Amino acid sequence: MTFGEQNSLPQSLRLLDQAFDAGINFFDSAEMYGVPHASSQTHSGFSAFFWLFMFIFYLVKYRYPVPQRAETQGKSEEYFGQWVRKRKISRDRVVIATKVAGPSGQMSWIRDGPKCLDAKNITEAVDGSLKRLQMDHIDLYQIHWPDRSRHFKVLHSCVSSYVPMFGETEYDPVRQFSSVPIEEQLDSLGSAVDAGKIRYIGLSNETPYGVMKFLHFAENNVRYPKIISVQVVCAFMVKSNMPSVSLICIGGADKLIFFRIHIACSAELLILEWLSAVIMRGTL
Repeated sequence: MTFGEQNSLPQSLRLLDQAFDAGINFFDSAEMYGVPHASSQTHSGFSAFFWLFMFIFYLVKYRYPVPQRAETQGKSEEYFGQWVRKRKISRDRVVIATKVAGPSGQMSWIRDGPKCLDAKNITEAVDGSLKRLQMDHIDLYQIHWPDRSRHFKVLHSCVSSYVPMFGETEYDPVRQFSSVPIEEQLDSLGSAVDAGKIRYIGLSNETPYGVMKFLHFAENNVRYPKIISVQVVCAFMVKSNMPSVSLICIGGADKLIFFRIHIACSAELLILEWLSAVIMRGTL
């Protein structure tokens, strides 16, 4: 997650060596990583102070890694690809996951600032990740955070509700933005699957509502790929979606795989989370 920012290439290669030697073969990356993202174009004293404050806030509260910059964006994927080639590791010995960045007005260095997850952005993101990884396919491709449209007409314009994330508990109508339907996102991802660029798709930072909507659309259209994983923000103090998302996964929603990778979590905590969801469901 911090390769290229706080970890140099030699350090990154050593870390990957140690993980692989310990039996780890699943590696998760993204075209960007970390919140907030300090732009290299930030110069004013106030902006610098603001980004420093936000960095410390997120680091303390959510345990997010060192934020990437324009100069280091994509290095995580690049370093992993270099490791596979330098160590001459057979492609079938590793499972590679990465993510497409969602809407953001701050990360202008990623596709000129991704405005939405339309077909153009998803296609460019997939191709960009493959190029940085120097590979012909990605095993698991995930939507990093929601770009979900709940459309209604207002003065002939399409408006959608943003999705509260990262510990937010209340919906802020001021942050509404135009978006694209889930069906279009699934169609674009399906095209990448058909082209052999990715094998499976997943979600990240999603809500239970979003997970079920993606499953619903895929169930009713054979053209759309089904999600197989959900990766959620997980911190000791921010777990508002954990029981309900766990319940979806345990309930057998298309054999959904559930990842908790944002913190070092013990087996005991995983078991307790599973049991709490089972108890809520009423069955063992």
